[in-house]
Amino acid sequence: MLRGNKVGLRARHEDDIPILRTELYDDVVNSSRAEGGPWRPITPGSKDPRLVVDDQEQGNVRFSVVELEGDTLAGTATLWGIDNHNRTAHIGLGLLPSARGKGYGTDVVAVLCHYGFVVRSLQRLQIETLSDNAAMLRSAERNGFVREGVLRSSAWVMGEFLDEVLLGLLVQEWKQDVKV
Repeated sequence: MLRGNKVGLRARHEDDIPILRTELYDDVVNSSRAEGGPWRPITPGSKDPRLVVDDQEQGNVRFSVVELEGDTLAGTATLWGIDNHNRTAHIGLGLLPSARGKGYGTDVVAVLCHYGFVVRSLQRLQIETLSDNAAMLRSAERNGFVREGVLRSSAWVMGEFLDEVLLGLLVQEWKQDVKV
């Protein structure tokens, strides 16, 4: 397990799947805002890649996020779009409603940075998020990510176009102050 100050990132367990489906992916608004596409239900027992991890896939690494105190499932974290040639990847995360507002997002981003820069030897990490996602913007900026641009009206979410903010962090800018 990769450990931060408040959360750990570990492999997806079978017991995580029904909780993630119910609390994250069955939430139409949250899922629509997070996925970059229209919401669709996930059938119980489905092998949907958002839930069931394919350990052979090289371009995405999916983790379950757990609270260090109590080992309680808190959400998901992903390093996706991994490009080994250019040494880049994207960061994504989703926290269960009960885990929001506790500073876990900032810790998850920090642990994903450690994984990307130290374990995977990447040069650049990138985050794209909706411009009104204050929690993700705050988590990214607290970890040193720099706003590089705004993609105006680029995301169709629940009946309206929203702006997306593009943030980047280079390995030489990264400050390693998380215990991993």
